Amino acid sequence: MSTNATKKMSFFEKFLNFVEVTGNKLPHPVAMFFGFFVTTIIFSVILSSLNVSVTYNEISRATGGVIEKTTYVQNLLTRSGIRGIFGTTVKNFTNHAALGSIVVAMLGVGLAEGTGLLNTIIKKIVLSTPKTLVSAIVVFAGVMSNIASDAGYVVLIPLGAVIFLSFGRHPLAGIAAAFAGVSGGFSANLLIGTTDPLLGGISTAAAQIVLPGYSVTPTANFFFMFASTFFITAVGAWLTDKVVEPRLGSYKGPKSDIDLSNQMSDEEKKGLKAAGMIILLFIGVVLLMVIPENAIFRLTSEEITSFIAKNGREPGTMEILKPFFSESIVFILMLTFFIPGLAYGVVAKTIRSHKDVIKAMTKAMSSCGQVLVIIFISAQFVYVFTKSNIGIVIAVKLAGVLKDLGISGIWAAVGLIFLTAFVNLFIGGASSKWLMLSPVFIPMFVELGLTPEYTQLAYRIGDSTTNIISPLMSYFPIIVGFASKYEEKEGSMGIGTIIAMMLPYSIVFLLGWTVMFIAWTYLGIPIGPGVEMFM
Repeated sequence: MSTNATKKMSFFEKFLNFVEVTGNKLPHPVAMFFGFFVTTIIFSVILSSLNVSVTYNEISRATGGVIEKTTYVQNLLTRSGIRGIFGTTVKNFTNHAALGSIVVAMLGVGLAEGTGLLNTIIKKIVLSTPKTLVSAIVVFAGVMSNIASDAGYVVLIPLGAVIFLSFGRHPLAGIAAAFAGVSGGFSANLLIGTTDPLLGGISTAAAQIVLPGYSVTPTANFFFMFASTFFITAVGAWLTDKVVEPRLGSYKGPKSDIDLSNQMSDEEKKGLKAAGMIILLFIGVVLLMVIPENAIFRLTSEEITSFIAKNGREPGTMEILKPFFSESIVFILMLTFFIPGLAYGVVAKTIRSHKDVIKAMTKAMSSCGQVLVIIFISAQFVYVFTKSNIGIVIAVKLAGVLKDLGISGIWAAVGLIFLTAFVNLFIGGASSKWLMLSPVFIPMFVELGLTPEYTQLAYRIGDSTTNIISPLMSYFPIIVGFASKYEEKEGSMGIGTIIAMMLPYSIVFLLGWTVMFIAWTYLGIPIGPGVEMFM
């Protein structure tokens, strides 16, 4: 390595150390989110008294049309503001995106862990997988898990830690690799996911401002996102092995309780075989409820007719399967662990009675204690930040700056990538930001000769890359809770540790994905079936 490269790496390491040390000097994450909560209320009073506001166009969720909105920063210490804070506390907690998914999924995962099924599966993986491929497998699994709603956050990220620990590697590196794939690679996938038709619908409404009758299909960005899966996997694995884990050093906490000194016992083999057979049977049953035309987890003919009347088009595959992917996947995920876990326990004789089942599920719930506390306080912070409208003001002001710069062509799209990446630190949710930004940038970029699909692609790149360093992302505080399980000494784990750990992924994904975007543009490769980049 050259001297300059060494200096650059040394500077970067010092920067990451500064981020971690500074972040960890801050209070416990629960106290941090309470601090954010109080600070947001104070700023809402100040900015509201100054009549800070923004006017912008937005896509209406109800009609799909474009409406002009003027949004003011709201004072949260008014009568209605205080009533809102007090009156929604329980609702904020129970409606948090992560709460239901974690509690329900952990019931199944807890049984699979308590009976020994997870340990046996991981032992099998460790004994049959080359150590050099584990990072790539975890990152790739994270990217692909996006097709199954929040499964990656709930199951794969904590499982990544266990897998790495079983290989004798640092468990936080496993969390980082899985988190990078699940959240940093959110837009990439080898399949069309639930986000594709959602963003496509918003883009269609924005495009029709200047192009009446124009339609952005769910497959608009498929070719680029397909290729991005391999990019995220390769880069994520390399960063895990060469940057993140070496910086974490050797893990001095509790070792894995999976005994790798011996091959699997006869009981483990029999239990694993039983679990495999039962899960195949379960998958078959689920497929029967998904694939046939009139299957339970598909839209009915009446629902399809209603969809066509509302949207003016036929629903795509993911939209037809909304009852499966959006409404049922968490419970199905729970059963995916619970049923084979039960079969394994019975055959391997780790379950003697129903009391063992209840004990395993109860233990899983008890391990969620700190996570639930973090969810509670972070949910209150997200509520006041959203209610104050401060995030919207920041987003629209920054969009106006980019528009006023007068940048044209591909560099305007690159500007949108970086703008979105920054705005993503303040406003979570891919669709909520795009509802605001698409009516501004799609018409503007059409005038510059860029297609709505190309503009949407630029947005998606920026939206993915900073999820992993944004405390406002719904699952970020949950990752802190998962990671705290591997705290080596009192006070060593905090938001600073997670941000410093994930920052290399965020920076490299943002820069590397942007370079890929530029190269793709100059090569003139279609970004989706029949989709061009220029008007």
